Amino acid sequence: MTVTPTKPASKTEYTITWEKLPPDFPLPDDPVDNIIQPELAIALKESLGVAGLTTESMLIATNFGICATVNGKTVVKAPDWVYVPNVPPLTSGKIRRSYTPNAEGQKVAIVMEFLSHTDGGEYSVKRTYPYGKWWFYERILEVPVYVIFDPETGDLEVYHLTSGIYEQQNPNAENRYWFESLGLFLGIWQGTRFDLNAFWLRWWDAEGNMLLWSAEYAELTKEQLQAAQQQAEAAQQQAEAAQQQTEKERNRAEILAQQLRSLGVDPDSLV
Repeated sequence: MTVTPTKPASKTEYTITWEKLPPDFPLPDDPVDNIIQPELAIALKESLGVAGLTTESMLIATNFGICATVNGKTVVKAPDWVYVPNVPPLTSGKIRRSYTPNAEGQKVAIVMEFLSHTDGGEYSVKRTYPYGKWWFYERILEVPVYVIFDPETGDLEVYHLTSGIYEQQNPNAENRYWFESLGLFLGIWQGTRFDLNAFWLRWWDAEGNMLLWSAEYAELTKEQLQAAQQQAEAAQQQAEAAQQQTEKERNRAEILAQQLRSLGVDPDSLV
């Protein structure tokens, strides 16, 4: 599905303030549509962690409230996956329940929505309270990258904010999209994770190497260890064979020397 861009709203239409939510503010707790949605979000973050690309200052979350106050009304949307590069740490013992850009740290860099066939709100450009997701990400939060993924069909759409409007991007020859904020490509991979065969969102580095999940990394490490052990065993066998050959040559030389002595010839004189 393609959304026709509209003229950016005048800033006079909105008075936007960035206020942290009070601790008792009721956050949305909508159930997910299917089992794949939370698994997709977990897998995306997991592979970043396995590759050592996550830091304590990053905010990477799923179904997590992102907030703004528009014309005096609090608006909260919970993307299926959200990434903020740098967020100040919370006081020890505190748990982050939501995030308000500018008030609590950097602006949101990436939001992802996994297509819901029962809702369709991922494309909503409703410009009045409580605002559609698309409108909120584009016009209120001004998130640079918006991703919409259909887990059922494997269709992936990536939009970049250009002059205040989301423009759909074209993938590269490998059907992947470059994410400057992460230095990675995002693409589709079909396969099995935890007995769930599906279309998955996967990361690739600039050299085209796919970032691994924990189980894949463990299996690769196991294979590398086995290969190293096999190489060590082969090297040991070669060393033992060389030692045996050396011993064999030494024995042959000793027999030859004894034969020469029996003929009255000093072997050392022939050296």
